[in-house]
Amino acid sequence: MDRQAASNRNTRAVQIGALKVGGGNPVVVQSMCATRTIDIDQTVAQAHQLADAGAGIVRIAMDSDKEIPAIKEIRAQTKGITLSVDLQENYRIADRVAPYVDKIRYNPGHLHHIEKSKTIEQKVKWIVEVARENNLAIRIGVNCGSVAPAFLERYPGDQLGAIVESAAYHCDLMDELGFTRFVVSLKDSEPQKVIDANRRFAERRPDVPIHLGVTEAGLPPDGIIKTRIAFEKLLAQGIGETIRVSLTLPNERKHEEVVVGHKIIDDVRSGRFISVPEFGKGLNIISCPSCSRVENERFVELAQQVKVLSEYAAKYRITIAVMGCRVNGPGETDDADLGLWCGPTTVNLKKKDKKIGFFTYDDVLPRLKIELDKLIALRAAAN
Repeated sequence: MDRQAASNRNTRAVQIGALKVGGGNPVVVQSMCATRTIDIDQTVAQAHQLADAGAGIVRIAMDSDKEIPAIKEIRAQTKGITLSVDLQENYRIADRVAPYVDKIRYNPGHLHHIEKSKTIEQKVKWIVEVARENNLAIRIGVNCGSVAPAFLERYPGDQLGAIVESAAYHCDLMDELGFTRFVVSLKDSEPQKVIDANRRFAERRPDVPIHLGVTEAGLPPDGIIKTRIAFEKLLAQGIGETIRVSLTLPNERKHEEVVVGHKIIDDVRSGRFISVPEFGKGLNIISCPSCSRVENERFVELAQQVKVLSEYAAKYRITIAVMGCRVNGPGETDDADLGLWCGPTTVNLKKKDKKIGFFTYDDVLPRLKIELDKLIALRAAAN
């Protein structure tokens, strides 16, 4: 059996390197290097690891000039691999990165951070010009934890609406610029929100290929279940032209994201679906996939330790978020009952959007348990 199913949506086909996404082509599984981009040998090895597992696109994160020589050498050693670059919070390096990749991803929610004298429209126009000049595709990547403030203000209390409208607005900008080589992603850590957002967007823009993802799905096996819940429903309806499974895994197991992605596609194509009726009704641990943004490799170990420590709270509807970097950490822990975002030497422990304090990697777990016990006592008293 062919490992890939074709989407039955009538989207345009978008050329990304040597492959095409959308237009009835097979669904493309992709993944992201978890190595530091400046560590050339490790990043090249992982790119090949992911590609050998069946990743049609391999993504690498960059956010500074110092990584540009590295991506040049990485490209030289991965000529047979389709490379995408995640511009993170620094879209200004796009023109220097572009000669060495096949696609660039920008986050609409990060464009307002820098060059504040320029409008969003001016910044997007420049990104499009760079893509045109270098024969690149673009992904407009909207993320639940970093929705553009203008859209959060426009749709107060309706984050889902803000996500969809932000994506649609950037599609309109692409249309105005006459640029069609783009795909869109609308990601959340809650499977049902991923389903709802992508259904709404697919109805709004049936021509645009969609990149599916459940962000911060977390550790296996729960992270796999969360991803399957969203992907099964969407892929079965023909929504999703490329997918990325985001799991918290050590580097040597990063290719498992690709294996799981192909398994989901195979199962949907064969009509095999999971049923986990009680899933999501108790403790929910979300953790971002290990990637090159992680500033301390102990992040993955910490996420695993949090899972073990919190097992006694399994029946309580409590969300604990463990984030690995400064890009996703601050915003994407705000909605969690307890959040940990990891820096190079310390972990910021939060309760919703309120900071509890900074702790070492060794000291944060005992304090987390104290806060978790307080929450359980409050929930028990409320019942």
